[in-house]
Amino acid sequence: MTAPMGSVARRLLNRVLVRGEVIEVEEVAPRMRRIRIGGEALAGLAWTPGQHVRVFIGGEGLLGGVLRTYSLWSYDPAWEALDLVGLDHGGDAPGAAWVRGAAPGQEVAFTRPEGGFVLRDGARYHLFAGEETAAVAFGAMLRALPPEAPAYGVVEAEGPGDHLVLPRELTQVCRDGAPAAGSRVLVEAVRKLDLPGGPGVAYLAGEARTIQAVRAHLVKERGWNRRDVVTKPFWTPGRRGLD
Repeated sequence: MTAPMGSVARRLLNRVLVRGEVIEVEEVAPRMRRIRIGGEALAGLAWTPGQHVRVFIGGEGLLGGVLRTYSLWSYDPAWEALDLVGLDHGGDAPGAAWVRGAAPGQEVAFTRPEGGFVLRDGARYHLFAGEETAAVAFGAMLRALPPEAPAYGVVEAEGPGDHLVLPRELTQVCRDGAPAAGSRVLVEAVRKLDLPGGPGVAYLAGEARTIQAVRAHLVKERGWNRRDVVTKPFWTPGRRGLD
């Protein structure tokens, strides 16, 4: 007897997704919430700081929903728990609605940590540049750096109160109502950084056009090689699936 298509899809998803439960929610900035997920299935996850998971949102059970990407803020295998920090950018989009409505006791299904936006070994120094959507990955990566490793960078947010507290001090700038897409605020702030002579490794994340502009500055104005610039475009207006 052939299994119903719904049950086949459910079994396949169960093999791919990790199941946990929201155990704690904390507001860490006016539009950002730390969501702690725990459960036995989280034991032994392989994670490199900077990587992300895709959370299954909506649908009935494990069918009919969507996947939305969130960088890991931290993971504690001993406590079988991980922390995501999500940005509520308003509106009724599935990701923003999930961040806004997450509460203890809710079941969560997500993919295992993945992605190549991680620290590179052997860098003379590390440079970070991005906005709110990049700050979570930056926090995990900065926490993983050896204390003696030099780090520089700029994080952009809408206003002074919108910045996530990071493990190391980076330059903070604000858009103050200017568009986050194609942001000149971030590019100009990176241009003003007093960096050591010669390139290090740069980690650029956030809106795609802004990342391209920062990379162009590093390559064309500071003489960096493109291979020394690691990029992670999380979003750009009118396009989905960049992650």
